[in-house]
Amino acid sequence: MTNQVRAAHILVRDERKANDLKAKIDAGESFADLAKKWSSCPSKKKGGDLGWFKKGDMVPEFETAAFNARQGDVVICHTKFGWHVIKVLETK
Repeated sequence: MTNQVRAAHILVRDERKANDLKAKIDAGESFADLAKKWSSCPSKKKGGDLGWFKKGDMVPEFETAAFNARQGDVVICHTKFGWHVIKVLETK
């Protein structure tokens, strides 16, 4: 069972942009480079890396998406902050 996740994300305003970014990542573009260019979150300075977090640390929609994904997966979710393209970097 996963107790903690280390993830990176790209926060954007609309679903179309999130889907476009995921397609670029799936095609081999650098997640970190895209985060630095497009994310509206301060984590963009670190390539979107949010570090380690446990259940209860993030808003529910983000947490569900991150904890249901496997290491290496890139998933999209919507929260009150906008659209997130999430990459699960590690789990433990």
